[in-house]
Amino acid sequence: MSLLRPLDPAFPIERQLGIDTGPVVLVNVVTLDKADEQSFLEVWQDDAVFMKRQPGFISTQLHRAIGESPTYLNYAVWETTADFRAAFAHPEFRSKISACPSSVVSSPHLFQKVAVSGVCVA
Repeated sequence: MSLLRPLDPAFPIERQLGIDTGPVVLVNVVTLDKADEQSFLEVWQDDAVFMKRQPGFISTQLHRAIGESPTYLNYAVWETTADFRAAFAHPEFRSKISACPSSVVSSPHLFQKVAVSGVCVA
């Protein structure tokens, strides 16, 4: 089973899930031992296939850090926190993440787009 380590210890994912808003972007930074990389990728793929079937799911993309360090960033877009919360708490998903190699440390955090005049829209 992997370890959840808050990206922001003052406001962990469990607290974020209690805020009803949307759309939201899940950013999850994952570290692991190099020996567990292939196993992690298989579990992530299985998790992603499950999440794609869930209400409110919009998209996901996995990124790998350049170089030798097996550090990953998962970026997933959801219509609402309620949709993500339901998928995250689903018993099937919970059983899937328990298959993660023990070296996996996940740091999930929810974000929303921010409009900056002349630069980007929300």
